[in-house]
Amino acid sequence: MTRQVRVVIAGGSFGGLTTAYELRRHVGAERLAITLISREERFAFVPSFTWVATGSRTLEQISFELAGPLAAKQVRFAHETVVGIDSESKVVSTDRAEHPYDFLVVATGHRSANEAVEGLGPFDGPGHSPMSATEAEELGRAIRRLLRDPGPVVVGAAPGASCIGPVYELAFELDQLLRRHGQRHRVPITLVTPEPHLGHMGMGGAGKIRQLLEGELEERDIAYRTSAAITRITAEAVETEGARAIPSVLSIVIPPLAGVAAVARSPGLSNPKGFIPVDAHYRHAKADGVYAVGVAVALPPVEETPVPVNFPKIGHMTEQMATIAAADIAARIAGGTGPTRELSARCILDMGNRGAYMAVDPVRPPRNRIPTVSQGRRWLLAKRAFERAYLWFASHGRRVPTTVGW
Repeated sequence: MTRQVRVVIAGGSFGGLTTAYELRRHVGAERLAITLISREERFAFVPSFTWVATGSRTLEQISFELAGPLAAKQVRFAHETVVGIDSESKVVSTDRAEHPYDFLVVATGHRSANEAVEGLGPFDGPGHSPMSATEAEELGRAIRRLLRDPGPVVVGAAPGASCIGPVYELAFELDQLLRRHGQRHRVPITLVTPEPHLGHMGMGGAGKIRQLLEGELEERDIAYRTSAAITRITAEAVETEGARAIPSVLSIVIPPLAGVAAVARSPGLSNPKGFIPVDAHYRHAKADGVYAVGVAVALPPVEETPVPVNFPKIGHMTEQMATIAAADIAARIAGGTGPTRELSARCILDMGNRGAYMAVDPVRPPRNRIPTVSQGRRWLLAKRAFERAYLWFASHGRRVPTTVGW
């Protein structure tokens, strides 16, 4: 009897879940044993963390238990924390067990490097961030305090950030929330970004998105600074290199990202920042049988900028990586090689009372197609509908079509 091929997936968010579903679509359980390891019991729809912070969603509404849908796909779920990876012996160690593998997919996501900016808490400093479930809930409490006791707000990204979209979303969402509560006139909002121009987002911009964002921020009286390096956050202000401090009683700053500790300390697996170098199939450059998808992947910036801005890492791109990696693993089991393609990006920005849709192909310029940029209330409705659809499909063990993007 032929031994089952063992695939271990480290991580239960977009990359891990998509890889598991795609692998099972390609290869049956009699041939392939899949184990997904996650320190979280629940999948959370990360793009909705800004909505958790601004009060239009709860964590329960944007998450579901992983065990059920994985079991339906005959994927073993290990609710454990990865502590190390031995790529020579092909073993993943957790806080509870050791998991040998033939193929490993690292989809562990990121560690928020909040230490890059002095005072960027939220739990050990006055600054806030929406980059995790607990941080989003904590930011929600801070926003409720702001509604009771208004004052100036700064929303921004630190040097080296790669997740710029939520900066714009939070600025627009806060503007809309404050208007609804009749407090906007008491709350100056400033957007601070390392981007050389608005809408750069680590991908060099997208068509007319720069002009669109400039107009929208100016229409809403949201001040902004570009090529700004945030250096320190205090209870009263946000400080930037070479410029005056910006008064702020609520400071929301997206940090740069780093690889998770278990990956960073595993010999021969990652670069100095804890990210994993891969080829076009998302195979590790040297370690046999190791793949990486999503934020765990080492991706160089599209260009040098006066203040560093890293390559964007969004859910839509993570799913593409996972699909390519899963197809390659399935092909290698059958003695072949899977297809590859350049990453594209489609996303919808929540602008408070409407949405903005962007599509670029490929992400790195120059591009085969002129980028698509569109705005209107229909895109905000589409973003909300996509969130519901994604959660329903994923919680029932199915891939949701991502034609619209997110």
